[in-house]
Amino acid sequence: MTEIDACYVARLEADNLRLRRLLEQREGPRELRHRLRDTLALLRVIIRKTAETPRDLSSYVAHLQDRLDALARAQAAADVTGVMQLHDLLSDELLRYTAREGHQAHLSGPQVLLLPRPAQVLSLAIHELAVNALEHGALRSEKGRIHIDWTIKNQAQNAILLLTWKERGPPLPSGERPRGFGFKALPREVGGEPHLAFEQDGLRFTLRLPLTDQIGSATL
Repeated sequence: MTEIDACYVARLEADNLRLRRLLEQREGPRELRHRLRDTLALLRVIIRKTAETPRDLSSYVAHLQDRLDALARAQAAADVTGVMQLHDLLSDELLRYTAREGHQAHLSGPQVLLLPRPAQVLSLAIHELAVNALEHGALRSEKGRIHIDWTIKNQAQNAILLLTWKERGPPLPSGERPRGFGFKALPREVGGEPHLAFEQDGLRFTLRLPLTDQIGSATL
């Protein structure tokens, strides 16, 4: 373990201990304690799932740090108002990998506000899409493009978010990209239905997500 790796792991352990102490303070706000418990539970899953893929320690720390950074960005944004705009979640994560809106990234859709937990889970999936696009897909080239569109469909008592991430760039063999933790967490954590397809001109990711009271809301 390098000195940098050891410092990072020690910082994670210290943060975890600090969160646990906050949870033990009975006088703390109930909502804050609930959100901290959710975040801790998600952190445990991320750490465990990241460790399941065979890699050396430095690579493990790098992958873990990237996922935790994506989680932290979503949480920090939601901390301001208690919700996070879907547009901001997408544009912020893409900008992290130099895909600027209006240049390589094109976003279009109505205002959707996500609660902190689903925003964090979705941010992990978007993070994985952005990293894969940089390593294998549209973001490998300046000519590559990512088009993200979303619409709202009213069904029964809930609105349904229908999101499409479409890459246009050099075609890749089907199955070259792995399905990471973010994709697997969408159905389990928020009831979303994700789908990946490798088309002739690039990858297509679609997500169907019911906007329940526990997920978020939309303004048409």
